[in-house]
Amino acid sequence: MSNADIDIEAAPLAADPNIAMASQWRLMWWKFRKHKLAMFSLFIIIALYTIALFAEFLAPFDPNSFDRRGGFHPPQMVHFIDQTEEGIKIRPYVYETKRNRNPVTLRTTYEKLETKKYLQFFAKGDEYEMWGFIPGDRHFLAPADPDDRFYLFGADRLGRDMLSRTIQGARLSLSIGLIGVGFALFLGLTLGGIAGYVGGFTDTVIQRIVELVLSLPTIPVWLALAASLPPSWSIEVRYFFITLIVSLVGWTELARVVRGRFLSLKNDDFVIAAQLDNASQRRIIFRHMLPSLTSHIIASVTLAIPLMILAETALSFLGLGLLPPAISWGVLLKEAQDVRSIVLGPWLFIPGGAVVLTVMAFNFLGDGLRDAADPYST
Repeated sequence: MSNADIDIEAAPLAADPNIAMASQWRLMWWKFRKHKLAMFSLFIIIALYTIALFAEFLAPFDPNSFDRRGGFHPPQMVHFIDQTEEGIKIRPYVYETKRNRNPVTLRTTYEKLETKKYLQFFAKGDEYEMWGFIPGDRHFLAPADPDDRFYLFGADRLGRDMLSRTIQGARLSLSIGLIGVGFALFLGLTLGGIAGYVGGFTDTVIQRIVELVLSLPTIPVWLALAASLPPSWSIEVRYFFITLIVSLVGWTELARVVRGRFLSLKNDDFVIAAQLDNASQRRIIFRHMLPSLTSHIIASVTLAIPLMILAETALSFLGLGLLPPAISWGVLLKEAQDVRSIVLGPWLFIPGGAVVLTVMAFNFLGDGLRDAADPYST
């Protein structure tokens, strides 16, 4: 029997030597891959972070470049089957549009023409610096004529390409979730581990701090702290402090869980044996006790990341988080607040769809990891 055919829920542990000899991580993987929705969500998350990592290359244009003649341009569809006098050719193109303005209502409309605007893969376009230090001008998909523009996700009021801005916004919105969870993970493991292992007065002080933080209303505290940030700060400094703000509350639940597990583990035989062997407290905590919490920590982190992303999106949407020229999904959604944008450009809500997709994918992945953390359950 191969590993791929093992059913750990049906086969008795003692009867199947493959399961009996498998490591904890392998048992978790066998259990996790049975969760089809979690597996699909894992691929979605990998794709989203890949897009964020190579945003400059995948974005067709510079996200800050604009064309006032293309304000509120509707989304265009890419076609691949091109019928010409020479026969059928497979190449990407979009139909050109003509801009019209109603003389009565002054509303701008776009009429699709029969002429075609051809696109190319790995073509030259706007110059950029990948990750801020690698220069380049190749884009995954760009117009054959560098002077042309196309709008797969439409354009905003200034004629900026929404696809490019959504892709670029993924970098800030997705990274702030990882960094914010990193801060929360550090505080939760450190303070929770100290409280559970040391106990006594130290435990009492840390638990009172946790209860104080939990008693604070989350959204008003976030808003107050974000509003106190000077608008003159640079994008990098503001990004750092916004990350600290969104991670302010995330560490408390993890600290409580770690404390409870440490209280139960510090009297177990393997911990007492390590103490009798004169192992240092640092080795006991990091070598013997924390590894037993790894599966729970992974599941907790996966469920905490979407909360961080939603917090940044909400603060930026309210104008208290990241500010232009920074580009995040929350900053992009802020431009869709007025009625004019809703009527003329409903596609400006596309970044909101990206937020929903990301949050749902992380939640489904977290559910799968939480189930896999106990591979012996049925």
